[in-house]
Amino acid sequence: MKRSDVLKAWGKILSGRQPTLSIEITRECPLRCPGCYAYEPEHLQETGQTLRTVSDYKGDELIAKVLEIVREHRPLHLSIVGGEPLVRFRELDRLLPQLSEMKIAVQLVTSAVREIPKNWSQIEDLYLVVSIDGLQPEHDARRKPATYERILRNIVGQKITVHCTITGQTANRPGYYEEFVEFWSARDEVKKIWFSLFTPQIGAEGEEILDAETRARVIDELEELSRRFPKLDLPKEIISGYRQPPASPEECIFARTTLNLTANLENKVVPCQFGGAPDCSQCGCMASAGLAAVGDYRLFGAVPLRKIFFLSDNIGKTVRKVLN
Repeated sequence: MKRSDVLKAWGKILSGRQPTLSIEITRECPLRCPGCYAYEPEHLQETGQTLRTVSDYKGDELIAKVLEIVREHRPLHLSIVGGEPLVRFRELDRLLPQLSEMKIAVQLVTSAVREIPKNWSQIEDLYLVVSIDGLQPEHDARRKPATYERILRNIVGQKITVHCTITGQTANRPGYYEEFVEFWSARDEVKKIWFSLFTPQIGAEGEEILDAETRARVIDELEELSRRFPKLDLPKEIISGYRQPPASPEECIFARTTLNLTANLENKVVPCQFGGAPDCSQCGCMASAGLAAVGDYRLFGAVPLRKIFFLSDNIGKTVRKVLN
């Protein structure tokens, strides 16, 4: 990571705007993926509800409310998640160009269960991320009806980032993720490939969870694959972030710089996008790892930028309390 890139990123974080906003734009999803954190009871435990039971919006009301939130918080980056965002593709078809005109970088995370509108490929600063859970046999079993066949049909004409969350079911199969990276690297529609590691709740059990030995071996494997496949976008700083995740949400720059709103556009998902009580010692969130890498950069070779952020963040919160 270049020093200039780090300082540019950090300047944005300290610019007085909400750096990152994440909106669960709908509670609806035609998938029932095992291990999906968004629909777990812990996700919205502070409200006593689940994502499937909160109210959400459609049509003009949804568009107006999202724009109102964006104008209020002035995010540098907006992540649109769900549910399945393409359930609201008609609203997004009108909303996304307006966000682009506002110079908001938008990341839309989808299963590609339906065709991505062709005109979206022309929207500036729109980044499409398609979630794919391993090779076709495992993915199709977990994510039907968003099967490989449907994804390949629905991404034609787009430029996407493939995102795969590594789980315990496939992590111990030799060569599995090499085959995955090789398959998706060969697709013209794919410009980047990202990996995250499954992040459990504290005390959770299940086959999705990676044990410590498997986790360490997988990270080594990803580091090696990133040297061989240019589309695998995992620089050494992110690999380092996987090896040493933040100790708590309070230590996580991504958690502290991101406002997460659920589908009623009022309730916050806390302490981070996972909600509940995420086991930070097993965090595999790529965004967390990436910002941790930025935070560990030493300004002028001396002071970690993480310390500057935490100091600035604390000062900002104190000032807001005084003003209010």
